[in-house]
Amino acid sequence: MTRISDPITINKTVLKNRLTMAPTVKFDYAGEDGMVTDKHIEHYRKRAEGGCGLICVEATAVTPGGRFAKNHLGLWEDAQTEGHKKITEACHENGVPVIIQLNHTGITANPDCGPAMGPSAVPTRNPEVLAKEMSIAEIHEMQEHFVNAALRAKKAGYDGVQLHGCHGYLINQFAAKKTNLRTDEYGGSSENRARFGSEIISSVRKTCGSDFLISVRTTGIEPDIATAIEIAEEYVKAGCDYLQVSTGIDWEDPTVDENNEHYNKFCSLGVRFHEHFKGRVPVSCVNGINDAATVKYLIENELTDTVDLARAVLADPGFCRAVLEDKSYNKCFDCPRCQYGPAMPHKCPAGGGV
Repeated sequence: MTRISDPITINKTVLKNRLTMAPTVKFDYAGEDGMVTDKHIEHYRKRAEGGCGLICVEATAVTPGGRFAKNHLGLWEDAQTEGHKKITEACHENGVPVIIQLNHTGITANPDCGPAMGPSAVPTRNPEVLAKEMSIAEIHEMQEHFVNAALRAKKAGYDGVQLHGCHGYLINQFAAKKTNLRTDEYGGSSENRARFGSEIISSVRKTCGSDFLISVRTTGIEPDIATAIEIAEEYVKAGCDYLQVSTGIDWEDPTVDENNEHYNKFCSLGVRFHEHFKGRVPVSCVNGINDAATVKYLIENELTDTVDLARAVLADPGFCRAVLEDKSYNKCFDCPRCQYGPAMPHKCPAGGGV
């Protein structure tokens, strides 16, 4: 039986346990320059001290136009690298490997930051406005932005990167039939729709080396699980080491279990991916994993390789250590609107601070 305290090696990176911190954006920690602040450093230091086996730093923009908002962390220029070194040092000092999620908003771009662009001319945040369909040259330029950000991440001391391939952002937009209407090599088949992300993975591997951990937070359903697995298979072929499975743009799969008593339907996507990729690529389940019982059930029944924790480690930075040592912790209240969300105080009522 696998235990939550068991280490796991992903590529060459050793995680001391199976509990990982998911990327959760802190919208008002950064300024318009996208630089790391002391709040970021302290936030991740506390979770590293709290026993996480791996930390994934929040979604970080690869271009200024790809931000969620003007107060969004970035790695689009060399000047931002120095601040990220302080995050990696804070984690490594506590024996915790750390990766960073790289992202571009694509057709959901904030108009205050840049134009909406994506695989096809489909509706944006404003249904009356269509996104700009990216040319082949623009696709290659955007891929280069991701690779350059990954190289900056390596120089900052990150053990790897995670590509944000779900939640309706750019890589997901290329993968989804609903937003990718192209008829060239970047559209049509699952292989072609995955090509944008796959080529980024291949280039990151070539640029950052064989030991650099490459993860994808991928969609578990697009519009069904079988299609989403086809997309993920392309990422794995390209060199992805680790799949963290969440949701995407389109959902039309009646086989998803909504009634499991131990975990929710979103988490069940990761369980299905784990069944498929078992023994080849580690898989992490995400969503609604906020208590010790769920964590233990998923790991000890070998339904997933790791669990991705968000609200649990926001409510209590020491959640992981508490679960590992079978001690009490501040439990997430599952607020309808998380206090760590946009324009919120980042002061969890359950007790978690910065």
